[in-house]
Amino acid sequence: MIAASTVDAARAALEAFHEPYLDETLGGAEALREVRAVDGGITARVALGFPVGGYQDELAAALRAHLVAAGITLPFTLDLEANIRAHAVQRNLKPLGQISNVVAVASGKGGVGKSTVAVNLALAWASQGARVGLLDADIYGPSQPLMLGLTGQRPTSPDGKHLRPLVGHGVTAMSIGFLVDEEQPMVWRGPMVTQALTQLLAETQWGTLDYLVVDMPPGTGDIQLTLAQRVPVAGAVIVTTPQDIALADARKGLKMFEKVAVPVLGIVENMSVHVCANCGHSEHIFGAHGGERMAREYGVRLLGELPLDARIREEADGGRPTVVAAPDSPRARPYFEMARRTGGALASRARDRSALFPKIVIEEG
Repeated sequence: MIAASTVDAARAALEAFHEPYLDETLGGAEALREVRAVDGGITARVALGFPVGGYQDELAAALRAHLVAAGITLPFTLDLEANIRAHAVQRNLKPLGQISNVVAVASGKGGVGKSTVAVNLALAWASQGARVGLLDADIYGPSQPLMLGLTGQRPTSPDGKHLRPLVGHGVTAMSIGFLVDEEQPMVWRGPMVTQALTQLLAETQWGTLDYLVVDMPPGTGDIQLTLAQRVPVAGAVIVTTPQDIALADARKGLKMFEKVAVPVLGIVENMSVHVCANCGHSEHIFGAHGGERMAREYGVRLLGELPLDARIREEADGGRPTVVAAPDSPRARPYFEMARRTGGALASRARDRSALFPKIVIEEG
């Protein structure tokens, strides 16, 4: 029989555990739902605000070691579950019905691998148990049809008013690339682009989603600003590479979201380090730790440092991005960790929308 005081001590120790992807304690995150004595040991039920598929063993081992360090050596088991909630959007916009969280993936300039990051983020969340959609908002250069292996396929319209999206590797997807010929250039002015994207977002039958990842066009011009003002976004991810010129443009992207009151969840440093496929030598070709410096400068999280690997490009071009093509490979692990950190950063924000709306209090005179 385990004493109640021992269970209480285990609870206190577990509440003090700093969860790395949430970047706060389990107690602070209100994630520890139950601690009880079972069969001569301790069982804890933990609910995290991000997809937890594949995380059970890793977290259980960390919690077990944490309890041992606190002097509690009883057998320990973990019941882990996800509790993904909808989070607040810009004050002047309404959340999208069945879509809990819209997450924009953006970059200050092109060529930093933003679309590769976006598709791997969406696929990683889906493989970890979330319901995920992906909107390719890059009208001038849609790349998600190719990356999802959906080139040449067309969405249907069951009622003549709404589009039924395509599905690639478990992710619901919509792109202007599904609606035009692959080689047809989109010679559109800004207002036409924003109108098209608003329609793609609003007139697609997304169904119930935990996350809708929006692969934003590169840059910080009128199109990007208008989109950020029109789309109800719960958080934004800024993608950059380590070199100074890319970081300078990434700062502009971050400030754009600040102007429209969209919280920046963090920075993803893509092409961080190159590992030679032949000899295994690691080299920071584009510089080192630029994303970390930028995250520290602006008080946001560094969500991931992703590798530069020819196989990542080959897998995306082949319609099977890395987290699908090689989920157990060393090059895929940073993407899965980036997805957990991004989900954790979103979960650590205000936990409901109630703070957005005024409360009417009737006082008796």
